[in-house]
Amino acid sequence: MKKNIIFIVAFLWVAISAQAQIDRSKMPKSGPTPTINLGEPFTFEMGNGLTVLVVENNKLPRVSISLSLDNPPNAEGKKAGISAVVSGMMGKGTKKINKDVFNEEVDFIGASLTVGINGGFAQSLSKYTDRIVELFADAALNPNFTQEELDLEKKKLIEGIKTGENSAEAVADRVRSTLAYGKNHPEGEYITEETVNNITLQDVETYYRTNFVPAYAYIVLSGNITTDNAKKLIEKHFTPWTAGKAPSFGLPDVKDAQYRQINFVDMPNAVQTEMAIMNIANLKMADTDHHAALVTNYILGGSFGSYINMNLREEHGYTYGGRSSLPRNKYHNSAFRAAAKVRNAVTDSAVVETLKEIKRIRIEDVDDEVLKNAKAKFLGEFILASENDRTIAARSINIKTQNLPKDFYETFIAKINSVSKADVKRVANTYFNLDKARIVLVGKGSEVLENLEKITFDGKKIPILYFDKYGNKTEKADYNAAIPEGITAQSILNNYITAIGGKDKLENVQSTFTKAAASMGGATLDMSLKVTSKNQTNTDILFGGNSVSKNVFDGNTGYKMAQGQKIVYTAQEIADAKKEIFPFPEIKNNSASIEGIEPLASGKAYKLKISDTKTTYFDVDSGLKIKDVLIQEQGGQKITTTISYGDYREVDGIKFPFMLSISAGPQKFDFKVSEIKINEGITAEDFK
Repeated sequence: MKKNIIFIVAFLWVAISAQAQIDRSKMPKSGPTPTINLGEPFTFEMGNGLTVLVVENNKLPRVSISLSLDNPPNAEGKKAGISAVVSGMMGKGTKKINKDVFNEEVDFIGASLTVGINGGFAQSLSKYTDRIVELFADAALNPNFTQEELDLEKKKLIEGIKTGENSAEAVADRVRSTLAYGKNHPEGEYITEETVNNITLQDVETYYRTNFVPAYAYIVLSGNITTDNAKKLIEKHFTPWTAGKAPSFGLPDVKDAQYRQINFVDMPNAVQTEMAIMNIANLKMADTDHHAALVTNYILGGSFGSYINMNLREEHGYTYGGRSSLPRNKYHNSAFRAAAKVRNAVTDSAVVETLKEIKRIRIEDVDDEVLKNAKAKFLGEFILASENDRTIAARSINIKTQNLPKDFYETFIAKINSVSKADVKRVANTYFNLDKARIVLVGKGSEVLENLEKITFDGKKIPILYFDKYGNKTEKADYNAAIPEGITAQSILNNYITAIGGKDKLENVQSTFTKAAASMGGATLDMSLKVTSKNQTNTDILFGGNSVSKNVFDGNTGYKMAQGQKIVYTAQEIADAKKEIFPFPEIKNNSASIEGIEPLASGKAYKLKISDTKTTYFDVDSGLKIKDVLIQEQGGQKITTTISYGDYREVDGIKFPFMLSISAGPQKFDFKVSEIKINEGITAEDFK
């Protein structure tokens, strides 16, 4: 099993990397800089408070309608998640048209249509303008809220919450927001299973009526449409929208940490550390610093060639990508963030190097060529995005909602080009606060804390505060828990064998045939794994329905097939395969050694050294195998792969994991098992 998983990961990484090979040695020649001219949209306000903007663009025979609600943000409290539930229920048909008929008609006219509690977007060929506006208005103003749809949305949300409990990335997203904004702030509160279960159908209907109102709503109709026709259609379909204003209850203050500190969250299953260096910034789009701040952040961490990415990725190889962001929100202060996923072994170094790059942009003048290239690349992305109808609509609405001058986008290019080295340094010192930086780390404490405790920056140690995965203060985990008397590696393996069905049942298994699938870039990655007690295996990987790799071992020798090439097993691979392949290798293992007890996300796990290249963790309470950590050498480098096991289910009286999460570096594939057959579905031909 181990060799098969390693081969799968290696193949996936090569396939992904191959698509990303771009010759960056040559700078493409620049053409003349275009001008951005949104024009003066035809604007009118309806009696119910709805503001409408019409942007005529007859270049293509299509029309777009964009709706945005600029409501003040409010915390959802004991019903956190209600906005997500309401948005998920909207667009599922209307009170006039059931969802199947509705979706079929949208598809039939080749249109796209989405609506939610904060607005929506629709687009179609201009010959269907009347109908797409009518369908959009019906979906927005007449949603069909039913108990059945509510139950489905709540179930999906709760499943997502449960899945995220063991995800370092999901925990990091939650804790970062909670620590930066506070749990009572709309940006800092989080959704739980309890708050979702608090939501009733009456809550949904009340929330919709209260918050989906036209007072702060803006519609942009753009494309091949006249102002007269646009006004006629909007008045016809949106006049029934009941007037009203969404409530505003005020927001708690958002403040920096009192001093520079590490906020550490222990995730024992983390295969890498989620790092973010944060501070609070008071910046709005209407501020004079807006354009300079865009360029400054782009240089620091907003692009591939940024300070942070070049340091962490290109110079040191700590991560596959480091970035920074400096968001704006007109209602409250926001959090600047420099973030990356970094290898456990270099977590402390990555923190220090990121701090150095933030300090660098604060105290050093940016190089002339770096500034010139950053402005050119940033504007290239800005101009390219200007072709998108949704971008055009968003910019038109920004002018209305963000208190921007009418020529904001017309003068945008000139203002970006006017940003100077002095502007960059001034902005960096204003919005990147190193003295009060909050360094949020979510990772495996047993592997990273020893070095983190030694970190110094500017001659000062950085104190570490500990938090749980909900942002509550806690104590440092005990990584030196004593092993109970009588517990040995063999007793742990025996407990596992008993937990999944017992030795007698496992020894009757002559073969297993497993089918699983994972999502990859919007497509499906299918895996078929056939294993026998004769040390035979056949692993076939299909991407988009086509076989892309195959791994076969007949008990004595084997080969791998990838991209039409056959690679015969080496002597070492044959030796490893004979040790690992049979369905339950734990039955025959008599050389494992116990290395300690480590905390889990919930509970504890025994850590067993199976071999020089494999470590396995078993849950102390259930006895089940939680994960394998495998180390392989490829191209002279050691590659660590983690396979996490979960969702154990019985098949013919034996428990198998129906979730296999395979992680290597930043790549993670969650394989969901669809079928397991015991002693059937396999022939001798499978291993030739």
